[in-house]
Amino acid sequence: MIKNIIFDFGDVFINLDKEIVFREMQKYGSLELTPKLLETSYNYEIGAITSETFIKALKETFPSASTEEIIAVWNGMILDFPDYRLEFIEQLAKENTHRLFLLSNTNSLHISKVKENMGGQKYNRFKNCFEQFYLSHEIEMRKPHNSIYEFVLRENKLTAPETLFIDDTAENTDAAKALGIETWNLKVGKEDITQLKSRI
Repeated sequence: MIKNIIFDFGDVFINLDKEIVFREMQKYGSLELTPKLLETSYNYEIGAITSETFIKALKETFPSASTEEIIAVWNGMILDFPDYRLEFIEQLAKENTHRLFLLSNTNSLHISKVKENMGGQKYNRFKNCFEQFYLSHEIEMRKPHNSIYEFVLRENKLTAPETLFIDDTAENTDAAKALGIETWNLKVGKEDITQLKSRI
């Protein structure tokens, strides 16, 4: 029996354009995902480097792009948060039938953009639906590493078989499943989080 639900954020609640960085940064030079670039992105998502350091690293790779252009492209990934999804999670929280958690790989620039797009009131309405609101750059861990799932289970005294984890990335749900957590690898564009009750 599912008692606890852990939700991803991007492409589960808020819509994303994950390809924009590859599409738009080509205007400023060849976009090759070098080990250095991947490491920089990874370190930024776990809060190991600041936004300033992250932008500086991207400027070294794309010297013709200004700081403003880099930030605009990077934040262009963040799209809309449909009201019906906010209303859905608010209703689920109100029913109080499950313990609700959020677990997102994200970074300081993206969260700032989310708050800007949503507005503080709407963002807080969303955040208040969850018992815990875990962002990778704040807890210094990211999916799909086992440690992040084990941390959430341990910190909240959850048992894996009673916990459902929802994420649009198969790599993330596969890692959780290997720990005995129930999973839903949500197919973006084909499924919607509002279909959750048919799965619990």
